[in-house]
Amino acid sequence: MALGPRLDLRQSQSLVMTPQLQQAIKLLALSNLEIETFIGEALESNPLLEAGEVSREGGEPDEIPEGSREDASSDTLMSAGNGEADRPLDIAAETLDRDRDTGDGEWGSGGSQSIGAEGPSIDERGGGAISLADHLNAQVGPAAGDAREEFLARYLIGQIDDAGYLTMNEREVALELDVPVPEVERALAVVHSLDPAGVGARSLAECLALQAREADRYDPCMARLIDNLDLIAKGAFEQLRRMCDVDDEDFSDMLAELRTYDPRPGLQFGSSEGTAVVPDVLIEQDQSGGWKISLNEATLPRLVVNRDYYLELRQGSTDKESKAWLQERLGDANWLIKALDQRQKTILKVSAEIVKQQDGFFRRGVSDLRPLTLRTVAEAIEMHESTVSRVTSNKYLHCDRGTFELKYFFTSGVGADADGEGGASSEAVKARIKGLTDAEDPRKILSDDKLVELLKAEGFDLARRTVAKYREAMGIGSSVQRRRQKKMAGMR
Repeated sequence: MALGPRLDLRQSQSLVMTPQLQQAIKLLALSNLEIETFIGEALESNPLLEAGEVSREGGEPDEIPEGSREDASSDTLMSAGNGEADRPLDIAAETLDRDRDTGDGEWGSGGSQSIGAEGPSIDERGGGAISLADHLNAQVGPAAGDAREEFLARYLIGQIDDAGYLTMNEREVALELDVPVPEVERALAVVHSLDPAGVGARSLAECLALQAREADRYDPCMARLIDNLDLIAKGAFEQLRRMCDVDDEDFSDMLAELRTYDPRPGLQFGSSEGTAVVPDVLIEQDQSGGWKISLNEATLPRLVVNRDYYLELRQGSTDKESKAWLQERLGDANWLIKALDQRQKTILKVSAEIVKQQDGFFRRGVSDLRPLTLRTVAEAIEMHESTVSRVTSNKYLHCDRGTFELKYFFTSGVGADADGEGGASSEAVKARIKGLTDAEDPRKILSDDKLVELLKAEGFDLARRTVAKYREAMGIGSSVQRRRQKKMAGMR
């Protein structure tokens, strides 16, 4: 067979992401603040763009020079207020930048930190207003045995850093205050008994051990595991399992338990001010009992093409290169305006479907929040899950019950009783757990097993581990912690 060069003609299909498509994907996931930054950069780089209000009342849009009809159509559409004719932006899975894809078809708690009867309010989303030192000092009085011990405990609290660790050892404190070391140790034991568990530790191992004791999980096996954290870092799990003398299942549970502990318990407090959340979507009930859904005009980016400046530049463009550059800037400006318009329509379309799916929540509260996945919404509005995932990222909805992140409405379902139908939202279960613990008698604190019984009587068939997981996710302490907290509250 002879070898030689030859030409072949082959047909093949390939998917190419244009820079404009990449930019459209990016715009979907941007928050309000990031959109403002993005628009600021666009205004600086494109002289034809300017910030302003788009006129939607009367008159014909300004004429766009011939030769750029395709580019100008989107701008005409925006000026005339007929953007609804365009389809909201939807990006198929194959065209997505997978490094930024956050959608897995199902959400957990929706990013809420703590919920009341009606879910997290806007105030609850801000940073903590109380510092770690203030939080500890408020507890130390009832916990200390006498005034001297209280003084030493407050001094130790003053030596705790933002992460919750003690920056001085007992001997240094004893020398500083000229007191016996045993007295400092007793005062330190008082600090270790305070909330949050693990505060006042002198090492990571001690911090985790304190939290294990608080959770009543500090047995000899757990102690050996915590004493050998370096082996965990090395990945020597088989060696650790033999040292702890447990089987694979128990060892896996111990590691899972260890991961739930907070290595820096003090960071949940601080003096940083909360950032106000500006909602993207506004919901209100109309006179017919339905819902009026609108975009927050205060957050909508307003961009227009400066046509006078365009005409002035075009008249001054004499060479082919200048005309090409000007035409490119006009096309970029028109495309950006259209992309922002499509982004807003997509947000509104997804929000409308969320309100439809979670109608019970908006009418009756979190107890009627139903399980919802990205796929359910995506199929209903005929978009891809990844598009819905991007739309709900860093976007907020405001209604009569407060301001919520859109992700909050995507909750996993938990099984109902045998006679139940379809299960219940995890957020509804969390709200019920919080309601039970808030209403419990300080003299009869409910254990996790008792919570399981009470929830089962109400139709929620949950395992004890699930109840404990939800309780910890909401920041509700164990029965031991709650008993101590309510006892201190009663002494004030």
